[in-house]
Amino acid sequence: MNMDANKDTFNYTYSAKQQREIESILEKYLPQEESKLEQLRRLDRKAAKKGTVVSVAVGIIGCLLMGVGMCCSMVWMGSYFIPGIIIGLSGIALVAAAYPIYSRITKAQRRKIAPEIIRLTDELTGK
Repeated sequence: MNMDANKDTFNYTYSAKQQREIESILEKYLPQEESKLEQLRRLDRKAAKKGTVVSVAVGIIGCLLMGVGMCCSMVWMGSYFIPGIIIGLSGIALVAAAYPIYSRITKAQRRKIAPEIIRLTDELTGK
């Protein structure tokens, strides 16, 4: 029996599923380049992020103040009724101010990054 005869043959098995898996694993380890469209999306998200964080914080503080004011005016009716109303109204004012704060900060951030957005948009559209 000759074992060398088996060495002369070539076997090849192709699996598209395996190939896709190999490529997806390889993509994780290659250096990532951010495309112009990805940069544009990231900058657009960045414009609203700061306004969102600040307005949510203001809204939460306002809700907490409103709750404290309600507790003061409803539970301790005697000595804390008027301060409770004042605290509750200040909480309502903060909750009402959350959206205008968001709008103002977001508008300022958009003005700040507008030149970069316009430059990237011009590059992508070919103008």
